[in-house]
Amino acid sequence: MEEREKIINIAVIAHVDAGKSTLVDAFLNQSGVFRDNEKVVDCVMDSDAIERERGITIYSKNCSVMHNDVKINIVDTPGHADFSSEVERIMKTVDTVILLVDSSEGPMPQTRFVLKKSLEQGLNPILLINKLDKKDARVEEVVDEVYELFMDLNANNDQLDFPILYGIARQGVVVYDPKDLEGFEVEKDGRKIDKNFKGDDKYNIKPLFDTIAKHCKPYPDLRDEPLQLQISSLAYDDYIGRLGIGRITKGSLKEAQVVAVAREDGSLVEKKINQVFVYRGLSRVPVQQAQCGDIVVVSGISDIMIGETLTDKNDPQAMEMIHIEEPTLSMNFMVNDSPFAGKVGKFVTSRHIRERLNKELEVNVGLKVEETDTTDCFKVSGRGELHLSILIENMRREGYELGVSKPQVILKKDERGKKLEPIEEVVISAPDEYSGSIISKLNLRKGMMQNMSSENGYTHLEFMVPTRGLLGYRTEFINDTRGEGTMVRRFDHFDDYKGEIPQRVNGVAIAQEAGVSTPYALSNISERVKLFIEPGTEVYEGMIIGENARGDDMVVNPCKQKQKTNQRAAGNDDAVKLPPAVEFSLEEALEYIDDDELVEVVPDDIRMRKMILGEMDRRKYKNRH
Repeated sequence: MEEREKIINIAVIAHVDAGKSTLVDAFLNQSGVFRDNEKVVDCVMDSDAIERERGITIYSKNCSVMHNDVKINIVDTPGHADFSSEVERIMKTVDTVILLVDSSEGPMPQTRFVLKKSLEQGLNPILLINKLDKKDARVEEVVDEVYELFMDLNANNDQLDFPILYGIARQGVVVYDPKDLEGFEVEKDGRKIDKNFKGDDKYNIKPLFDTIAKHCKPYPDLRDEPLQLQISSLAYDDYIGRLGIGRITKGSLKEAQVVAVAREDGSLVEKKINQVFVYRGLSRVPVQQAQCGDIVVVSGISDIMIGETLTDKNDPQAMEMIHIEEPTLSMNFMVNDSPFAGKVGKFVTSRHIRERLNKELEVNVGLKVEETDTTDCFKVSGRGELHLSILIENMRREGYELGVSKPQVILKKDERGKKLEPIEEVVISAPDEYSGSIISKLNLRKGMMQNMSSENGYTHLEFMVPTRGLLGYRTEFINDTRGEGTMVRRFDHFDDYKGEIPQRVNGVAIAQEAGVSTPYALSNISERVKLFIEPGTEVYEGMIIGENARGDDMVVNPCKQKQKTNQRAAGNDDAVKLPPAVEFSLEEALEYIDDDELVEVVPDDIRMRKMILGEMDRRKYKNRH
């Protein structure tokens, strides 16, 4: 039998912003994947446009590097809790995980989640304390906190005996002891050292490569056994169609092989695969045969689903289906029926929206789509606001128009029929002077404080808050802390329904008629209203143009013209000075709207409106209900 390639699969896991994608950059830079003259972008794995703009990882992605004679497949995973279904699946395809922890922040809520999933799979992690160049680094305390976290999660003795490394991923440097970094310059002449630092004899990423090789044995040779390959994620290629990605657990796989597909319902279906790809650096390379242990991409099965097993047709051995946690939030996606509908978008009908949502379901397993009583509305459920807003943002960029309702929390019932709601763990760090208002607002929103500490002028707060109470709070939090606070949240568990929670306090200003807003009209309105539009904005009846200072809604006319008479009062013709309008991002708009309002999403704009546009129609509806 020919010599088998040694393979180790690793995943890089951490809380958001701990440096996962940057570490993968360092792996690729220092393993010779790029040519010397090749221009390399930061976070090269974050290839999606939204990932680049926001600086976050949304989809887990694969690449591979060679270290001596061992092929190391690397999976870069998302850190946001909303995309944790991506993390859950890939844990089954790897042999170990590198747990990144920030040297000053320590373990965060999502660190707990990703570590818990890896320990449940029986993986023995490697700990890397990152960002050692931070001025407020507290390395020893952070290591102690990680040990406590491992014990909280019931890690076994082997898992507790994890190797610890220290580094600055941005500079591509990893060491065995923090003292080894004492001579390393992060800056030269006040400028950060080039991130594409290829490493030198003293400072490089080699200690991490060596630790992976020492800590994790290459995948055992099981080529003689019947084929077993579980699909852990999906991709789509415009030329070859749907692709299934997963690790070959046993046996080997050839191109054009006929396999049995074990479905979720227990049935077996014979299918022929077309091509088999493996990862070389960042590229997918077709191969005639792939062997056990490798992460492969297969084409040719148009209806392959996550969790299904490709197995030997003569000796089928199905693997246990992958369990994905249930969605916690839902919103209605509906056909845009505003007066401006169809002016900009290419895809505006319910058929277009249905096809796009069904296409998303093929690759986004944390999502759930249900039909509603009406044909032009779909109930879409996901793991959080960010999860759903990324989908809406992608649709908007692709030319779709739609109306989106306020996010609703998904409630459950226990065995006794008692109503349960999702509770989130919230970790807040903010300057001391703002802690009082944060605590009082979260108490109003039925939050329970778990922990509070203060250090260096910053207060650290830990709360358990119902998801309902957090809807619409982020914008308020940013305003209350003048943008200096950080808030991270993660779904924790379902608990008893907490009763009524106060929502938005202020009413809105609603346009009375269609037209173009004038400076004259907005100047008068701005005395009582915080404006959301600038002069010269096209508006329609029922569109929300600002926030009322009081609690009730107010109908105003933003298109009113100044009377053109030959009578002039002294000083009245001075230039109108308006405060700048408040601009809403998609997430902020979804947080802001109330139950009787919608966000209108079109390719070039995001507007807020009332569900019922006409003033008289709204009054009639109110009287009937």
